[in-house]
Amino acid sequence: MTAPPFPPRTGPRVLGLMSGTSTDGIDAVLTELPGWPALWSGSPPPPLTGDGPRVQTLAHHHTPYPDDLRRELLAAARDELPTSALAVLHHRLGAVLAGACLPLAAHADLIASHGQTVSHRPPHATLQIGEAAVIVERTGLPVVADFRPADLAAGGEAAPLVPFADRLMYAAPGVRRAVHNLGGISNVTYLPGLDASGVLAFDTGPANTLIDEVAALHGLRYDDGARLALSGTAHEALVQAWLTHQDLLRPPPKSTGRERWHLAALPGREDLSVPDLAATVTAFSAASVVDAYRRFVLPLGLDEVLVAGGGARNPLLMRLIREGLAPVPVLTFEERGLDAMTREAAAFAVLGYFAAQGWANTLPGTTGARHAVVAGKLSRPAPPTPTGGHA
Repeated sequence: MTAPPFPPRTGPRVLGLMSGTSTDGIDAVLTELPGWPALWSGSPPPPLTGDGPRVQTLAHHHTPYPDDLRRELLAAARDELPTSALAVLHHRLGAVLAGACLPLAAHADLIASHGQTVSHRPPHATLQIGEAAVIVERTGLPVVADFRPADLAAGGEAAPLVPFADRLMYAAPGVRRAVHNLGGISNVTYLPGLDASGVLAFDTGPANTLIDEVAALHGLRYDDGARLALSGTAHEALVQAWLTHQDLLRPPPKSTGRERWHLAALPGREDLSVPDLAATVTAFSAASVVDAYRRFVLPLGLDEVLVAGGGARNPLLMRLIREGLAPVPVLTFEERGLDAMTREAAAFAVLGYFAAQGWANTLPGTTGARHAVVAGKLSRPAPPTPTGGHA
């Protein structure tokens, strides 16, 4: 890939790297923060106003995971790898992350790498792998990574973290907007205008993780166009039974992950054909989203929903969510002229920029932490040394 020509700089440029719970690959997104202080300049962040700084996406590059690496990452998420294999995978993924950002790294001042979550078990632990030191070594750029442990240490769920960046990117005066991500796991950020204190964010449950698992039973990586689900019939009684899971009923702040939402955890699925199971888990994912909105979001007032993530391309999932939330408009990012596939990587670019500056970059009201923290650890390249000298 050759990076396109970019306009003259208007602010620092940060390259965000994201690999989500769908575990399909790495999104590298080059962002620019117009009007924001240069890195390490010592200047404070500007206030967010109606015409305030926003984040611009300059380029996006997707690197699919090879099948063997994806199998290893999924095995790690299922707790099936010994420690030695996990350690090797941690460094291997670092090299793959470095390779994913190389086409754009020459245009960046900083890299922000989320890595791959292989275990998320608040309040006890969370683990994202993909060694940042390897990315530093191969790109020569500073890297912010390991974003979640600081919030966990402050008593939070360590998720969701993107609401901090969502507010900077998508909040608008007087608009009650929900930004929804349908990745492996489904999560929502509710933005009541520009007020940070009113932001609500939480994981609503599964989005694509169950759908992808059923697709794999049919030899597919994912259910393209919902063809498999549309060939079956949803078992409504099972959908309603699964909706009573305590994880869905408890109020925010809350987070969840693949550890909780997998086929083996769904009673009654055994008697369904693969097409019927695909239809049922798709209906369940949609219903869990709608139920979460009815319980926790709609009572606050809602003007529109913007949907990002791979699930935005699933026509059945989107139709069911739209029907369940009517008359509230449910729009994809593309329908608003935005790129759904860059949202999370761009969000971590923002978080990485704040962390590098030493600024708090979390909203404790969305994670349950005792206070805001600086989420992310900065790794720097060694300074150049004179020819023939020693560091």
